[in-house]
Amino acid sequence: MAVPSYRLLLIALVFLVVSAAVAHTKSQGRSHDGGKHQLETGPVTYDGRSLLINGKRELLFSGSIHYTRSTPEMWPDLLRKAKYGGLNVIQTYVFWNIHEPVKGQYNFSGNYDLVRFIKLVQEHGMYVTLRVGPFIQAEWNHGGLPYWLREVPNLIFRTDNAPYKYYMKKYVTMIVNKLKEAKLFFPQGGPIILAQIENEYDHIQLAYKDMGFSYVRWAARMAVKQNAGVPWIMCKQTDAPDPVINTCNGRHCGDTFSGPNKPYKPALWTENWTAQYRVFGDPASQRPAEDIAFSVARFFSKNGALNNYYMYHGGTNFGRTSAIFTTTRYYDEAPLDEYGLPRDPKWSHLKDLHKALRLSRKPLLWGVPGVQNLGENLEARFYELKNNSKICAAFLANNNSRSEAIVNWRGQDYYLPPHSISILPDCKTVVYNTQTVVSQHNARNIVRSTLANKMRWMESSEPIPTTVQVPINNRIPLELYSLLKDQSDYAWYTTSLELNPRDMSMKESIQPVLRIGSLGHAMLVFVNGEYVGSGHGSHDEKSFVFQKVVSLKAGVNQIALLAMTVGLPDSGAYMEHRYAGPKDIEVLGLNTGTIDLSQNGWGHQVGLNGEKIQVFTEEGSKRVQWGEINGPKKALTWYKTYFDAPEGNDPVAIKMSGMGKGMMWVNGESIGRHWMSFLSPLGQPTQSEYHIPRSFIKPTQNLLIVLEEEPAKPNSIEIMTVNRDTICSFITEYHPPNVKSWARENSLFRPVLDVVRTSAELKCPNYKKVVEVEFASFGDPVGSCGSYTLGKCDSPVSKEVVEHHCLNKTSCIVPIDRKLYFKNNDDCPDIKKTLAIQVKCA
Repeated sequence: MAVPSYRLLLIALVFLVVSAAVAHTKSQGRSHDGGKHQLETGPVTYDGRSLLINGKRELLFSGSIHYTRSTPEMWPDLLRKAKYGGLNVIQTYVFWNIHEPVKGQYNFSGNYDLVRFIKLVQEHGMYVTLRVGPFIQAEWNHGGLPYWLREVPNLIFRTDNAPYKYYMKKYVTMIVNKLKEAKLFFPQGGPIILAQIENEYDHIQLAYKDMGFSYVRWAARMAVKQNAGVPWIMCKQTDAPDPVINTCNGRHCGDTFSGPNKPYKPALWTENWTAQYRVFGDPASQRPAEDIAFSVARFFSKNGALNNYYMYHGGTNFGRTSAIFTTTRYYDEAPLDEYGLPRDPKWSHLKDLHKALRLSRKPLLWGVPGVQNLGENLEARFYELKNNSKICAAFLANNNSRSEAIVNWRGQDYYLPPHSISILPDCKTVVYNTQTVVSQHNARNIVRSTLANKMRWMESSEPIPTTVQVPINNRIPLELYSLLKDQSDYAWYTTSLELNPRDMSMKESIQPVLRIGSLGHAMLVFVNGEYVGSGHGSHDEKSFVFQKVVSLKAGVNQIALLAMTVGLPDSGAYMEHRYAGPKDIEVLGLNTGTIDLSQNGWGHQVGLNGEKIQVFTEEGSKRVQWGEINGPKKALTWYKTYFDAPEGNDPVAIKMSGMGKGMMWVNGESIGRHWMSFLSPLGQPTQSEYHIPRSFIKPTQNLLIVLEEEPAKPNSIEIMTVNRDTICSFITEYHPPNVKSWARENSLFRPVLDVVRTSAELKCPNYKKVVEVEFASFGDPVGSCGSYTLGKCDSPVSKEVVEHHCLNKTSCIVPIDRKLYFKNNDDCPDIKKTLAIQVKCA
């Protein structure tokens, strides 16, 4: 029977009303069920302002935490601190080479359990951005591409190449299907709201000419056809094809990003670099919290919708996972350091920034933007609802990096420090300034463990092969990458040189020299079983020339080279055409002239004997002879000891004092590469302490194995614990009060305290208490947390005041009030006063 058209219309209207009611119910936030956050189920779309998650606009504060660079035991604490730091999104790459190390064989166990990690993010009530890649760079070995891919015939990475596209699509489909099966995409009720295909391809696209442009279009189509139900993004890809969103990477995307390539796409920032990753040989570097905060505030003031900190927690490159010359420690200067401890003020200053932006959420997402010039390098950016001028948020910016300023805006004066932005969630009240750190500071302490350092070291030498053990099997030395196939850092190259007495120089002043030109990365040289020396390149110049005097004899001389990689390359075009290893080998200074050994015939062996028998495990360690450490230092030696777990629950590190280069294992788990002998321009190793996760450690009898390549003795190695129990405050009379002094409820912006004032607030970590006030000064102190010093002006009762408010307390608030510190005479009444506090928690 036919239904009248007006009845169909009525049915449709009822359906729409019911659907809207359901959507509204879902949009009221996450429900709480058994301690686990249940995310809404619905579409993820976007407009020119933001992502639309189930129809709602969102401000998204994201942080990169890579599941592979920490342990499952660390994940809950890292995510809890990220959530408490104001994040609502976690971003992670997906790592092809650890999930499919052998073609067709998959690994998703341990700290490679992607599904478990994403589910844990959901339990903490946060969304996920999934960067599938499959090329990821990330300072990760081979940029995440499995080595076996290099050996597929006619395959060229990351271009319109049929073999590469076949394996790339197969892998992406496998990952997406795996996550669909676990119902982890947002339309299924999971936390994944964004997915990324490729990674910073704009950098190399021109190298592939037309094939690069067609590859981008193919990659976008392939990703969208996965039907994941969420938008796809391409970072640093100005020509990202619709509907894929192009996003920004960098330090100051508020100024450097040309913007979305279509007006109906939102402005997303996928990598805001919180520091600079380190390579061996680098000096220390950092990025101040103030600069990060400025860049984030500027991005959101210019229509930004999502900011992701890369990294929020860097973690550790365990085993051989780091890229070429990259340190074992990764992004230690992130808001959560390598050990997962909050690095203040970076962590807490950004937490306050997120609070200030959330107070401005409604005008930012629905207001009409405006800009007003307030003078040279000075401006106001504001968002105001058309029908309600009370819903208004403003950003007052001083873009001059040297000069402070006072600006008048809407009839009121505002002080702006250099290179700063003040946030006014009601267009009147400054609740946060990017340059003015109200939150606490801290300093990291590395403490020698009493329990763990009762170690007795033993040694076992790695055998140095000759052409007898490693016979000649090729005319010239084989290329190192293709020889190793990423199965080890080490490969032996052997040859022999027969000399007669007439070849030998008769003058003491003339001695034979062995010269080896290598394409990288490092090498040990042995002649007749004796160590001659080592050579290495660097991150910027992989190739090097080894050149040393050698002792040769009449008769047969055995030459053994231990060539090494330090991670595979992770960036650039035509990565499959990179090479390493010894190439040009000559002996100079003989009577018969220079002898070229490059085509002398060479033997090859992958890996060390200790690796093959897994000497770093309990069982494997029984397969070699261990002896007391006596006599001179030896190159290429395995060292063994046992240690008990350090006291307490603080993170654990091993300090590799006195060592050169090699690798470390605890109870069979690889801690990564150490390299103490590669000094920075400051004359210091780039990394001295190496993280040992607590989950690797038993209460007693922990097996520690160190492979040391260079002559060294392990007696100076120490087991340490790590804390941030030194906490500080450095705050002036003119700092704004803490942003938590205000709230917005039902569109009404209001203070939450009867009296809103500036004060120093301190909180010890892990429920510890303040046991000592190590420094206190109200006047003009200078310095940083851990190294404050008095200025020319100081209140004599500063320490008493701080002790009264803080001693034996888990947290405390110290007021800033001149009457409290100068009861009689203020010797310097005309200067702006600063309160500096440093306390010890325990």
